[in-house]
Amino acid sequence: MIYFDNSATTKPHPEVIDSFTKVSAHYFANPSSIHPLGGQVEKLLEAARQQAADLIDVPKETVIFTSGGTEGNNTAIKGVALEHQSRGKHIITTTAEHPSIHDTCESLEKLGFEITYLPVTKDGTVSPPEVEKAVRKDTILVTMMQVNNEIGSIQPIEEIANVLQKYPKVLFHVDAVQGLGKVPLKLADTGIDLCTFSGHKIHGLKGTGLLYVNHTAKLYPLLHGGSQESGIRSGTENVAGAVSFVKALRLIKEKQQRNILKKLHDILMEELYQIEGIEINSPVDGAHHIVHFSVPGIKPEVIIHSLSQKEIYISTKSACSSRDQAESHVLVACGKTNDIASSGLRISFSYENTEEEVAIFVKELKKAIQQFKEVLR
Repeated sequence: MIYFDNSATTKPHPEVIDSFTKVSAHYFANPSSIHPLGGQVEKLLEAARQQAADLIDVPKETVIFTSGGTEGNNTAIKGVALEHQSRGKHIITTTAEHPSIHDTCESLEKLGFEITYLPVTKDGTVSPPEVEKAVRKDTILVTMMQVNNEIGSIQPIEEIANVLQKYPKVLFHVDAVQGLGKVPLKLADTGIDLCTFSGHKIHGLKGTGLLYVNHTAKLYPLLHGGSQESGIRSGTENVAGAVSFVKALRLIKEKQQRNILKKLHDILMEELYQIEGIEINSPVDGAHHIVHFSVPGIKPEVIIHSLSQKEIYISTKSACSSRDQAESHVLVACGKTNDIASSGLRISFSYENTEEEVAIFVKELKKAIQQFKEVLR
């Protein structure tokens, strides 16, 4: 099997599964319970929080464990909106966001918030000056992805954060789900107020994640109850999930120093450039683990089905919207034609993939395209 759909989800690492199983079996008590077993579990949870904080180089108190990217993005965006609506109802984002940002912003429009959707360049990025131009007196939040989940564009997050420091009342939220462990991002003392991470994108388990909340950022909680996670996320903590997430985070940080992703990216890009009829959508300077291209005239599901018969698995766009057969909103935002925007295919690598797998994929892709052309003759 060749699995090139790692931006949708990754295969859990055996050590991650093992940590989840052991904690679930032996540290099952509620960490809020006052008996000794509950106290042991609470200590384990706080140890995991400290380890997570150390791995992403932030204070322990800024780490909030969540169920993943969608919850993290919703908590950050809606939390800011509801907490700070008395001083402004204007939010800035881009036209090329993941559905968990785009749809969340759209939902807030129904509550009277005004959203500015900044256009992106053909490479899927926005410029810091354009972000600054959009800031108004009633702006309370800027939210965007670090790495685009479809085409791999890398936003100039550090530069945008620097610009926004001139506007202390404007909070900056970054969705770093696709960048974690692949594209470096410094959080502490950079102007980033909120940042979302997900476990299942880094060989962790589904239902695990982390939201970084800077000391200066105040959020209205979406979940009320026991005031767990600093009052931001009530509910009995998923301690096994938190511990397993930290294990996955540690493992991916160790692998981040390897250059295998760049090597695979460069090999695949060079091969794709030589195949007639392919349009490459990923920018040259994008994230190395994502390569997106279109084959105009051929429905993407035809190629995906053909490759899957060879046990090669790729995708079209965000797994959260891939069942929607319409054109990719990201490619449309980048100015692509309907033919290109509706025929996109995404390859997403992990550190476990190999050059041999890329070679096999290219060979089978060529076959699939050729077979389709012969059918049309």
